[in-house]
Amino acid sequence: MNKIKVYDVILSPVISEKSTLVSEANQVIFNVAPTANKAEIKFAIESLFNVKVKAVNTLVRKGKLKTFRGRRALQSDSKKAVVTLEDGHTIDVTTGL
Repeated sequence: MNKIKVYDVILSPVISEKSTLVSEANQVIFNVAPTANKAEIKFAIESLFNVKVKAVNTLVRKGKLKTFRGRRALQSDSKKAVVTLEDGHTIDVTTGL
């Protein structure tokens, strides 16, 4: 897999209160492409950050129907990956990719 494909799999890190809490358990959360599978996500993380991945868990958040200025709109679906790293490996998501 080349670098362009790797950047197509990993879209962005999730920076929230919950994602900083799970970082204490050696986990990092990323927004990923909806078509990416766990093997592609693992390869992308290992090649971008030079770390060893222990496990990858994925979840899909279905888009919600919201009202914006009186108009109803459907938000798009999103896929997240919770990446568990091996002991001794860390990723600092506050720095840019």
